[in-house]
Amino acid sequence: MFVLKLIVRNSMRHRLRTLLTIVGLLIAVVAFGLLQTVVDAWYAGAQAASSTRLVTRNAISLVFPLPLSYEARIRSVEGVTTVARANWFGGIYQDPKKFFAQFAISPNYLDLYPEFVLPDAQRQAWLRDRKGCLVGRQLANDYGFKVGDVLPLRGTIFPGTWEFVIRGIFDGSDETKITRQMMFHWDYLNETVRKSSKTRADQVGIYIVGVKTPESAPSVARAIDATFRNSLAETLTETEQAFQLGFVAMSNEIIAAIRLVSYVVIVIIMAVMANTMAMSARERVAEYATLKTLGFRPGFIALIVFGESAAICALGGGLAIAAMPQVAAGFKHLAGTYFPVFEVSGLTLALQAACASIVAIAAAIVPAWRASRVRIVEGLRAIG
Repeated sequence: MFVLKLIVRNSMRHRLRTLLTIVGLLIAVVAFGLLQTVVDAWYAGAQAASSTRLVTRNAISLVFPLPLSYEARIRSVEGVTTVARANWFGGIYQDPKKFFAQFAISPNYLDLYPEFVLPDAQRQAWLRDRKGCLVGRQLANDYGFKVGDVLPLRGTIFPGTWEFVIRGIFDGSDETKITRQMMFHWDYLNETVRKSSKTRADQVGIYIVGVKTPESAPSVARAIDATFRNSLAETLTETEQAFQLGFVAMSNEIIAAIRLVSYVVIVIIMAVMANTMAMSARERVAEYATLKTLGFRPGFIALIVFGESAAICALGGGLAIAAMPQVAAGFKHLAGTYFPVFEVSGLTLALQAACASIVAIAAAIVPAWRASRVRIVEGLRAIG
């Protein structure tokens, strides 16, 4: 109790300096957490991927489609339970800046995505309407879409003006699922394309393949690719997570830079904290000498210095962790629709706590060592 009281009093001796250090630590730890959450948001799609879904695409590039005739052959591969098809549409809603994902899908597509929850009545309404579409809850909230609204899109990959009627709004099974996307009938797209350009008809962007068990995924993927080896359109089949990570890999340099900056911020605040502790220890040389004269051992003096550093970092780090959800919510609001999922994970909070602890220990090592080695005569001489 005596030690705690001494640590608190020492921490509050220069209140302005302590307050500024706490504020600096708070900002640094919040910035670290925010940058880590940005990186997590980049991987949100891959983390939500299912281990029982495979994605089959053209082996050359995702830009090149696959023939519709492949669907039946993929379905015949042992271990395959369901095959759905999807095409990236790439239309523009009102303004190119109002970007959101749009997919032309087969009717059984949602069977492979149980994490998208859609009322059965709305699903039946969508199946009955050739021009019907489904929008995710996040997308509906962003633009105020309601069931029955007409959603016009200007095609870029598939030229023309396309109008869809919203027949359903689907939710995610939990908050980590991205529902900022729109889906419509692949058959409607194919029939329309056939009228304008027959050579582009009956082409599929990707096949989504359901497998019986996660363990069978590698063998099924190899079997599918072997089926189309040496054909005009060879395939590359990979897990959905690997497919998503392929997109993330395009931003590897950006992600690495964000990670580096997040740790640089902690190093900087560590230097600031070390300077604060060094100043504090230097000002108390005479007090440490007096304590030694009274019989206190060097370890006790070092404990006081470490305790003061820990108290300041605990306060700054604790405030930062407490403020993190509100700061993240504000950041998501400012970022608009750029990050569909922006949630602070438990790991990020743990890393913030770990960073504050490391700063507390690292900043106090040298001042504690010097304080514990103060000579009584030299320390008492500092009184004058």
